Amino acid sequence: MFKAKKIILGLAALSLSAALLALQANKAYVAPILMYHSVIPDAHSYDPLTITPISFARQMAFLKQRRFNVISLEALADLIRSGKKVPPRTLAITFDDGCIDNYTTVFPILKKYQVPATMFVITEEVGRPRGDKMTWGQLKEMQDSGLVSIGSHSLSAEPLINIPLGEELRRCVFDSKKMIEERLGRKVNSFSYPEGRFNGAIRQMVIDAGYRLAVATSPGKRFSNMDVFALKRLRISSSSDDLFVFGLEASGFYTAVREGRKR
Repeated sequence: MFKAKKIILGLAALSLSAALLALQANKAYVAPILMYHSVIPDAHSYDPLTITPISFARQMAFLKQRRFNVISLEALADLIRSGKKVPPRTLAITFDDGCIDNYTTVFPILKKYQVPATMFVITEEVGRPRGDKMTWGQLKEMQDSGLVSIGSHSLSAEPLINIPLGEELRRCVFDSKKMIEERLGRKVNSFSYPEGRFNGAIRQMVIDAGYRLAVATSPGKRFSNMDVFALKRLRISSSSDDLFVFGLEASGFYTAVREGRKR
């Protein structure tokens, strides 16, 4: 049984290596942007927004041990914007919503493995009384570490496409940026569309507000992989507990297949 398992793992490793070699030859390589939300002990398979601390730690160790080039989201956007070829095995890590476990659980793991990440916060929920969201002090501590960048996830969790074009929508994009900058004393360059949903007018508003990039989930074929205001992400959930699955996602192979299907 043990020997058979080793053979299977060996074949899987060969398949992954072959996929990586194919991607190296592919000039259209799409660097994965991994999207996390909450990292909690009682994560469930039916909740795509949660994974366990054990899984997250194993994933960060995997990236470190296999020498993945984990860079900041801003650095990745700069590479894309420049038109330069993004090296294979390059990826960025993001978190949405500003959950308290991003500070208590995720931050220590990021420090242990020296992995950078961008965390997008819903500004009106920062430090709310129920204690499920991070405080401004915690956000500043992470920012000052040099490992974590803080971006805007709007004023509230309401998808922007549900808000009529006008002053309220403008506040969600502009005022959330201003609030974070005033609280943390550093320019905010990144925006995450709530629920990953947006349209052309919202995209333009994000540009007008002075952001340098914006992330979605799967905005579709009408937005280019070179569009830094419609960056695609891969949701990481309990299905990625299996490190072979996670390795495929992190390699860019899964992203390349997904993009191919959409063409």
